[in-house]
Order: sequence, then structure tokens, then C-alpha cells
Amino acid sequence: MNFESTRRRLTEKQADTVDKLTKAAVEVLREEGFAGLTVRSVAGLAGVAPATAYTYFSSKEHLVAEVFWRRLAAAPPQPADDGLDRTGRVVAVLRHIALLVADEPELAGAVTNALLGRDPDVEHLRARIGLEIRDRLATALGEGHDPDVLEALELLYAGGLVRAGMGYGSYAQFADRLETSAKLILE
Repeated sequence: MNFESTRRRLTEKQADTVDKLTKAAVEVLREEGFAGLTVRSVAGLAGVAPATAYTYFSSKEHLVAEVFWRRLAAAPPQPADDGLDRTGRVVAVLRHIALLVADEPELAGAVTNALLGRDPDVEHLRARIGLEIRDRLATALGEGHDPDVLEALELLYAGGLVRAGMGYGSYAQFADRLETSAKLILE
């Protein structure tokens, strides 16, 4: 899948460099956690000059937000004709998004930290991520859905992400809680 950089359009070679950097970021997070992650350390592991890495990523938060964006964008949306009812489709969307990083606790916590950052490049990615999640939820809700219900589901997801990032349970528990809460909203 070809991803457009948050800072500029990429050539094939540049896209390969960004791919190396995002993969290396996950490895550094596994070993060092978010506190130990630096763009410089990621560049070293990826075999890329630090100055080159900084041309693509303005901060470690930007790098982590890009990792999450890539995972979300690569994950196929819930098919409309999957045989599930509205609640089942919404729950499937929320569960899928919540579990994108559930098996990687260091990455999951880093994503929460990164998405709360003020870096303009993170803000751009946060908006793209938010729109993608909104679109998936709107599709799951179906035609003529109540915009207030959509917003409640977005708030549910965002609040759950923050709670999980603060350590009030695992991301798998967060996915279970999202399911229960979504059912309450939709009933």
C-alpha cells in the first residue's frame, strides 16, 4: 500500500525510507519504550542518517502517529454486507480499531501519548485518523444515522483510548469495554 507522507508526497525510494523508519520505530519501542524512543535511535536502527529521518518526521510523536495511521489505513474497513446488524457492525469496527496495537503494549501506550501531542504533523495525522474512524463508524451505522450517536461513539473510542493509555486496563479489556458501551448507546 502506498502511503502519502504527512509532510509531502513521496517517491518510491522515499517511501521505502519511511517504511524502514516506521518498522524500526516499532522495534525501538519494544526494547526501549516510548521514553527511550528518539528519531535518532530509530534512524540508526533503520540505517538512515538522522538528518534524513528528520526530513520525514518532526518528532518521535509524529513517527509513532504515522505508525498507527499506517496500521489503520492498511486495515480493511468492515464490509457492509457482512450479515451483521447495525450494532454488530459498529462493535466490529470499534473492536478492530482498538485491537490494532493491543498485542504491543509499548506501542499502544506510545500511540496514546503521540496522538495527544501538539506537533502540527501529529495534529494532521490525528485529523486523518479521526476522519477514518468516523467514516468507518458512519458506514457501520448505515444511511440516515443520528449524528449524535456517531459523535457519542467517537467520544467513546477517544475516551477509551485515553483510559487504556493511562493504564486503566489493557487494550484487550478496552476493546471489551467498547463493545459493552457501544451496545448501551445503540439500544
